[in-house]
Amino acid sequence: MTDADHVVLLDSDGNPIGTAPKSSVHGTDTALHLAFSCHVLNDEGELLVTRRALEKKTWPGVWTNSFCGHPRPAEAMLHAVRRHADSELGITVHDLELALPLFRYRAVDAGGIVENELCPVYIARTTDAPRLNPREVMDAEWVTPTDLAAALAATPWAFSPWLVLQSQQLDFFGQSAADLARAS
Repeated sequence: MTDADHVVLLDSDGNPIGTAPKSSVHGTDTALHLAFSCHVLNDEGELLVTRRALEKKTWPGVWTNSFCGHPRPAEAMLHAVRRHADSELGITVHDLELALPLFRYRAVDAGGIVENELCPVYIARTTDAPRLNPREVMDAEWVTPTDLAAALAATPWAFSPWLVLQSQQLDFFGQSAADLARAS
């Protein structure tokens, strides 16, 4: 197995303690491991939300942030973010900003699969139209932050738990798309 097939395992303080095959990490007793989330904005100040492919092991078919992923062992986090933007959405991202460096969550999906991640959260911009990788993403929509915030408040169960938690901590969910467009 190559490093491309492994994730970085962490101790309770967030320090790397080894690696494990990615295929073995997400189960009913998932070890804490390193991941990331990214929220992508366009020039109009809209956010890209995606619906996870039905073949995803955790939260299949659920709407979530733009994309998530795991850095490979010894891979720089920003490289991992850019790699996943390209492989999952076919986009190039720029103006990457680390918004929540210590975001951490544990959640159990309806099938009993556990996510247990230290998951730094990034905000990025793109001018590209998404070209979805169907193994990762089944649908995508550009939405205003205020519309997404309203949907999250009304139907949190329709979204990934990490998106719901991140939206409570990210400032841009209270801003209008016009404000976000002007900030670029």
